[in-house]
Amino acid sequence: MPKARILVQGIVQGVGFRPNIYRLAKNNQINGYVRNLGNIVEIIAEGEEQDINNFCEDIKRKKPPISKINSLELEWTNADSIPVYEDFQILESSADFSGSSVIPPDLAVCDSCLEEILKKKDRRYEYPFTACTDCGPRFTVINSVPYDRERTSMDKFPLCPDCLEEYRDVEDRRYHAEATCCPVCGPQVFLHDLESENPIKDAVGLLDDGHILAIKGIGGTHLVAMTTDDLPVAKMRGRLGRFNQPFACMSPDVETIRSFAEVADFEEKTLLSQSRPIVILKKNKDYFLSPLVSPVLHNLGIMLPYSGLHHLLFKYTDEPAYIMTSANMPGEPMLIDNQEIVEKLEGIADYFLLHDREILNRCDDSVVRFRGGEMAFIRRSRGYVPEPYDLSSLNHDLNILALGPEIDVTFSLLKEGRCYVSQHIGDTTKYDTFRYLQKAINYMMEITRTDEVDLVACDLHPMFFTTNLAHEFGERFECPVVKVQHHHAHAAALGVDHGVDEMICIAADGVGYGDDGGAWGGEILHWQGKAYQRMGSLMPQKMPSGDLTTRYPSRMLMAMVFNEYSPEELTELMKRDYIHYFQHGEREVEVVARQLERDFNITTTTSTGRVLDAISAALQICGERTYEGECAMKLESVAFKGSSQLDIPLKIKKSSGMNILDTSSILMSVLEHKLEGEKTPDIACSAQRAVASGLAKVAIKSADKSGVNVIGGSGGVFYNEAISMTIKKEIESAGYHFIQHKNSCAGDGSVSLGQAVVAAMKGLK
Repeated sequence: MPKARILVQGIVQGVGFRPNIYRLAKNNQINGYVRNLGNIVEIIAEGEEQDINNFCEDIKRKKPPISKINSLELEWTNADSIPVYEDFQILESSADFSGSSVIPPDLAVCDSCLEEILKKKDRRYEYPFTACTDCGPRFTVINSVPYDRERTSMDKFPLCPDCLEEYRDVEDRRYHAEATCCPVCGPQVFLHDLESENPIKDAVGLLDDGHILAIKGIGGTHLVAMTTDDLPVAKMRGRLGRFNQPFACMSPDVETIRSFAEVADFEEKTLLSQSRPIVILKKNKDYFLSPLVSPVLHNLGIMLPYSGLHHLLFKYTDEPAYIMTSANMPGEPMLIDNQEIVEKLEGIADYFLLHDREILNRCDDSVVRFRGGEMAFIRRSRGYVPEPYDLSSLNHDLNILALGPEIDVTFSLLKEGRCYVSQHIGDTTKYDTFRYLQKAINYMMEITRTDEVDLVACDLHPMFFTTNLAHEFGERFECPVVKVQHHHAHAAALGVDHGVDEMICIAADGVGYGDDGGAWGGEILHWQGKAYQRMGSLMPQKMPSGDLTTRYPSRMLMAMVFNEYSPEELTELMKRDYIHYFQHGEREVEVVARQLERDFNITTTTSTGRVLDAISAALQICGERTYEGECAMKLESVAFKGSSQLDIPLKIKKSSGMNILDTSSILMSVLEHKLEGEKTPDIACSAQRAVASGLAKVAIKSADKSGVNVIGGSGGVFYNEAISMTIKKEIESAGYHFIQHKNSCAGDGSVSLGQAVVAAMKGLK
């Protein structure tokens, strides 16, 4: 009787893959066994040759819905070398083999489990930790591979007889569902320091009385409050010191979301996906939530419940939405330990709804936005991590660790052609976040069975904490460190996202350390894999007192128009129209003017972000950045209500062989329209169009010169829908193909992916 050994790699653990193989084997008259072999599923198949071939085809076509097969290897074996099997079995896992497949991400509770949670006569009625092979936590509860219960935080909760019977029944959807449990044997939720027979119901009562709660979930902790009353929102803002930053919200269903926000079909599909990200939606004309939820902005972030606990919260309330924001200070890790939650959130949260299941790997909510119907990741984390990118066509042999930038950090680990991009890490200038980064790297290496690293990649900036850490890893593994320029990494991530190996890339963001040591951020690059050529940029602009300018954009405004006015005219303009934007009043205006005149304590930048900030300040929309991207986001929201009808001429100059967009002339036009009394939304909309059109024109000139037919857009500026769509329209009208990020982040969240791509190309033997 013919026999074969089949090895399957991909997302094949924790998804009901082995019981599915069992059923397919039975249907095809196959004897043998299936087991987890380290990171690979091994199948020994005995049967007629045609039946084994049919069996392999069924494995590919009839796999469980949340599984993914990256490769299936079929090896016919010597019949005498394998015992004769009387039946087909599912064997215990073995850890003797190393491969590149990993567990799936955490997934929203499935319809079948939710039905049990809400069905009064079910033994799991109102049990928030209900899960099966099709849903529930994976990444946040696993400690090591293979993915078996004893290697997860569920190991502390031995199964009761009823759950054990389901767990052992190959026909049951909870067969080897490692997160399965019930009220008898599983984790419990409780209100800290309060007696309660129904903690979730009582927590909702506290919320609806206007209190702020810290609620521990699957991958971290949220701060939760009402959205229909200004007082709880204002109280939360005051306690957190986040007076302007928009809060993400959770709503029970799409119908309710439609009562206060616009939901397109493609947005609804993403909201309802098992990944359940936060989706940025436009407020509708009937918007009735507190204006303090998302101040000034025309949009807000909304997600649907993704755990049983979330669904039960909304069972007991008539609130259309709750604020559901990460319980951490900006840039710091989410809180996951019960004691730490209570201690660090004392004075911020009034009450604490906690549980006793350990979160092994914290994981923030993912955030996405649509531009012209195309999805863009703002943060790729829960629901998507650790699903890898396929870079096998670039490099299959080298193990590469890429550490990202410094603020909006992820890291990437490339092994056997699969690139695992981490969950959102945050600001590594914060000590706790830097420690979290190191711990997360060790964990990712553990679950991917990575013992050695051949190359370490990092940012070009010599002072980043991640750059220093890269050299430490280089010494540890005795391997080279590859430094990758920030916007080169942006372009590489975009290129691999679309499978192109050459393009003109518009890299538009806040800042990235340039080859010349300057602060880049409005670049036109001819990207060719491991190499690039800078072909154009925005006009270099002075930044008086450097980073202070990023917080107070009135300084950027002064710098950008400094050469257009006499010193006396400029100081008079600032004192007359913008004095409230200067912390120290007239004295500060005069000091900044002297700095600019004498070139004292000045850095320069080509940043698109700083240009948008200056426009925002010029129109008196935002005079201080209190959160990342605030000035530009508020500019976008004001522009959303306007028309781009105003004329703003564009000037493109030549300098050192590059095309340079004159951004000072754009800003002067903005000020002129303002003095003429034009409507602020119209000026904002026209100014955004001018910046976008200018970038597009410089990119088209570069494409004409280089003969490349693909132009791409990367960097945080491309989250702005109006700017993205203007650039897309102009480039496509010129006959070029325009691409944007689709499965990776336009912002810094995918810089580590780009670093890994460049290092893989440079490391090719």
